[in-house]
Amino acid sequence: MAIFVEYPYLAALVGIVLFVLGRRSRHRTAVWVGILWLLYSVYELGMKRRWLCSGECNIRIDLLAIYPVLVIGSVAAVLSLFRAPRHPPSSV
Repeated sequence: MAIFVEYPYLAALVGIVLFVLGRRSRHRTAVWVGILWLLYSVYELGMKRRWLCSGECNIRIDLLAIYPVLVIGSVAAVLSLFRAPRHPPSSV
């Protein structure tokens, strides 16, 4: 997962893919996890460009909390994409 620290745009790519797949298949889990990945990519870009840290950003304790959330969310999103698509309620 360290590749996302170096290249935050890859995290944005993961977010876009999950968001689009979630919207097309009508699975909210994938949509929300895609949004989480997009938010993480913006956060990571801010860290890389030193917008969110004052200079010493080498020790990243925050990733101990962020990475498990992203991994668990991604697994849940992928599993939700393999389920049958949701159909809108039929109006009678």
